[in-house]
Amino acid sequence: MGNSLISLLTVFQFLVLLGSSVNAYWPPSPGYWPSSKVGSLSFYKGFKNLWGPQHQRTDQNGLTIWLDRTSGSGFKSVKPFRSGYFGASIKLQAGYTAGVITSLYLSNQEAHPGFHDEVDIEFLGTTSGKPYTLQTNVYIRGSGDGKIIGREMKFRLWFDPTSGFHHYAILWNPREIIFLVDDIPIRRYPKKSAATFPLRPMWLYGSIWDASSWATEDGKYKADYKYQPFTAKYTNFKAIGCTAYSPARCHPVSASPYRSGGLTRKQYQAMRWVQTHNMIYNYCKDYKRDHSLTPECLR
Repeated sequence: MGNSLISLLTVFQFLVLLGSSVNAYWPPSPGYWPSSKVGSLSFYKGFKNLWGPQHQRTDQNGLTIWLDRTSGSGFKSVKPFRSGYFGASIKLQAGYTAGVITSLYLSNQEAHPGFHDEVDIEFLGTTSGKPYTLQTNVYIRGSGDGKIIGREMKFRLWFDPTSGFHHYAILWNPREIIFLVDDIPIRRYPKKSAATFPLRPMWLYGSIWDASSWATEDGKYKADYKYQPFTAKYTNFKAIGCTAYSPARCHPVSASPYRSGGLTRKQYQAMRWVQTHNMIYNYCKDYKRDHSLTPECLR
């Protein structure tokens, strides 16, 4: 009886440790899932090809785009927005993808060339056996033109983004920008001043392209076209909010149950977990940077 009890306790302790170990590598529940509040769009209902049409294929509501030696491909929302929730479920290519960028982003580059705003989710390609880096970035009024002033935060994901689809989203309203992965907030960029926040209408874009000069370990590893084509699959498109043509009374969407915006306590806990365990770069903590150019870091 005594030995049996000891054995049962040993098994129980092992299971507790195993559960703790598994939970240690997965963010806590955010308790709220904003993607579930937004209906999905078919590609042709909300988007159009921007470039590389011969490197784009639709399949029901999904889209595959690819890069080879001749071209990459990109797409764009039909409507410009002044706020909203923007997302897609994306599956990345496994293996050697160094130098290749797969992206989902907001921009008004075409409306304001040389002086544009941009909010990025970018997957930085990698060498075989190494994980992707997810880079988030914000450019304001030309800080992405000429002399680049980026506001990068980079993450390693807590799952394999090549093994299945995961949902990536940007929530943008007049008070904040929130980046989400599978409804877990990973970064909140609040409006601290009009000079450091994008306020002009933007379109939603996606693309795959060759960024060998900087994408993988600062350009150490380049795109190798013996592995072509490099593909990215998108589905479950979501784009809802106040368009550039909406009346002034249009109310911005929120990433939380709070109509006024912000995050709940559980969402903040999940975000802190990700930033503690999975963030590998924060521009505000880079002391080689001139933070007079990014004054939000000094507040």
